[in-house]
Amino acid sequence: MSTIQSYRPKKIVLAFSGGLDTSVILRWLQQTYGCEVITFTADLGQGEELEPARRKAELFGVKQIFIEDLREEFVRDFVFPMFRANALYEGTYLLGTSIARPLIAKRQIEIARQVGADAVAHGATGKGNDQVRFELGYYALQPDIQVIAPWRLWDLNSRTKLLDYAEQHQIPIARDKRGEPPYSTDANLLHISYEGKALEDPWVEPDEDMFTRSVNPAMAPDQPEAVEIEFLKGDPIAINGEALSPAALLTRLNSLGGAHGIGRLDLVENRFVGMKSRGIYETPGGTILSIARRGIESLTLDRGAAHLKDEIMPRYAELIYNGFWFSPERQLLQGLIDESQEFVSGTVRVKLFKGSVRIVGRKSPYSLYNQDFVTFEADQVYNQKDAEGFIKLNALRLRLASLARKKK
Repeated sequence: MSTIQSYRPKKIVLAFSGGLDTSVILRWLQQTYGCEVITFTADLGQGEELEPARRKAELFGVKQIFIEDLREEFVRDFVFPMFRANALYEGTYLLGTSIARPLIAKRQIEIARQVGADAVAHGATGKGNDQVRFELGYYALQPDIQVIAPWRLWDLNSRTKLLDYAEQHQIPIARDKRGEPPYSTDANLLHISYEGKALEDPWVEPDEDMFTRSVNPAMAPDQPEAVEIEFLKGDPIAINGEALSPAALLTRLNSLGGAHGIGRLDLVENRFVGMKSRGIYETPGGTILSIARRGIESLTLDRGAAHLKDEIMPRYAELIYNGFWFSPERQLLQGLIDESQEFVSGTVRVKLFKGSVRIVGRKSPYSLYNQDFVTFEADQVYNQKDAEGFIKLNALRLRLASLARKKK
């Protein structure tokens, strides 16, 4: 093994999925540091049975095992605040992986305090964004915490070495893990991502059988489906008149969107660590929500407020992508964004059809849309002659610049 940190932790809380990587990490931590390891597994709506993670931890002799359903907190306190900003990283990515990491880090630190642990560990590699996201969260919430990142310490730097280590230490291995995996995945209630291996060449189209949350748009129903989403202060609260909790609402939108082939994205993105990577994403419910939210804001937000939100959005999205959820600047921006949502309430009607989401109606008790002013029929509230002076004043600097150029 490569050089290990000189400190000897008393207890370690490991973010544990029960898969090959974190199972090897669990055994490696126990052997390397000779201390108690506590496992924490978060249910963020990844759609997998989590009891196997408990059984795997028990097999390793773990005495304190935390498996927690965080779906409501995830959507209410992380996904919805992010969506109030209309956040899109590099114009397209709905940040499904990025937004899950601060919640995992937060709960991991809370458990560390609860059990008296002085160290936390994660299974993120030294090439990706997640190591940054986890550790920025740890340090923001517990400045003196010790962080153990095995992928930056050990010499198990290949799939073959991981499998060999697992076999040497009697770590159960799923049969499909022995072959070369076609890609890696990350899933939660907002999205599922696929990257690596067979997807590393950005010219190669992914196989259709890879997708799990959406039908092929070409095979989606031949008739559109209308869906009404009700908003209160920027957050969705009901679908087709049925009030739903945050997690239940996003689950319903996932089902509706997936059935119509909505939310697929093939993206080459810029990682925080400096390299480009290719990822495939499925975000059916989030895609519907993002478009519907823009619809209700178009009706209720003042032009200046709406344009200011659009200006700060790329910065806000970048902060989340890079792992700065707990930073002062993200919190300041969140306060500004949340203030803008005071009157973002009402209902948006969308139609879902073969991979597309189209707004076909919107209404709000706080609508700034005034038909008396915008009508093309005769009206008594707008004097069209006023536009002449408005135009001339705005044209003044253009006229002066043109005159100056002509003189030269």
